[in-house]
Amino acid sequence: MLEQPLEFLIGLKFNDAGLIPVVVQEGGSREVLMLAWMNQEAIAQTLETRVATYFSRSRNQLWVKGETSGNTQEVVDLAVDCDSDTLLLTVIQTGVACHTGSQTCFSERSIKK
Repeated sequence: MLEQPLEFLIGLKFNDAGLIPVVVQEGGSREVLMLAWMNQEAIAQTLETRVATYFSRSRNQLWVKGETSGNTQEVVDLAVDCDSDTLLLTVIQTGVACHTGSQTCFSERSIKK
């Protein structure tokens, strides 16, 4: 269950740029879709709207996933790891997750046993 933004932010360890990495996972399949970054504002907006909002390091601004592409992420859960320095965002993905058109950002190269 998602908490209120202010309580959720307490104790999070952001990097020197004020960002924290977030691993994004599809709720049904548990497939890892992407890695993104959030700042405090992105976290608060995500918790308020239940739509994934990230901080774009290249554009230096917030971006709502799917705002232009239509490939949206409805938030199911947001969890913090044991060190409070990484987030796990569970979503319902509509469309593809990767800007390249792939379902996941981790589909191009892999080493399989």
